[in-house]
Amino acid sequence: MTTPQVIYLMSDATGETAEKIVNAVLTQFRDKPVRLRRISNVRNETAVLQGIGEVMQHKGMVVYTVVNRALAQFIQETCENRGILAFDLVTPLLSQFSKFFGRSPGQTPGLLHDMDDDYFRRIEAVEFTVKHDDGQEVRHLLQADIVLVGVSRTSKTPLSTYLAHLGWKVANVPLVLGIEPPKELFQVDPKRVVGLYIDPQRLVELRVARLKHLGQDPRAAYADLGEIEEEIRYAKILFRRQGWPTVNVSGKALEETANEVLVKMNLK
Repeated sequence: MTTPQVIYLMSDATGETAEKIVNAVLTQFRDKPVRLRRISNVRNETAVLQGIGEVMQHKGMVVYTVVNRALAQFIQETCENRGILAFDLVTPLLSQFSKFFGRSPGQTPGLLHDMDDDYFRRIEAVEFTVKHDDGQEVRHLLQADIVLVGVSRTSKTPLSTYLAHLGWKVANVPLVLGIEPPKELFQVDPKRVVGLYIDPQRLVELRVARLKHLGQDPRAAYADLGEIEEEIRYAKILFRRQGWPTVNVSGKALEETANEVLVKMNLK
């Protein structure tokens, strides 16, 4: 069995914020065994050195949320001197906010833990959406706030991601002509499913561009107008049969499409 790599979450408060963000990122590295270890209430250099001593023993990485700039710099320099990979989640954001508001931050430890529920809801939504992209984890479709359905290249993934950042748990399921959709899709409340469709000629353009980007023949059946028209016809028949609301994504900005999805689902 592969030994898990250890990521240390060093914080001047609980470390909960860092853990939520790191877990969201780790969904992109599911093949890597990882263990998270919190080092909380780090308020002085002694605590930093004690924590880094443990990091060195396990050859780990450090992700830290410390609002005191001097202490954050001490963590970064200490890690660099010891060859430890470290990442500061807070200081860059504090710096930009200082420029925006025209004053220095309060540098009060623990305030990050007081972020409102809406922030954590968005983090949870993004994590859920990443896990349920492109038909993954269909057994959890019932947990989704929104399920997007459509043929390939109908903006399912970018739309899912945009909606997730608004706080909605989104799953998306691709439709493939000749292949029955997963049975779990039909168990979802029809009011929570939205069918996406697009102008066939526009879809040809998108798929040709995709094939060229991948170095494949743009004349493949995947980008054939006749095949695409049949796919969209099949999708629309399925949408009508299931009673799912539909959205035409042709020529629309992502924000406009997202707004239409939320309106049709009575979520806005």
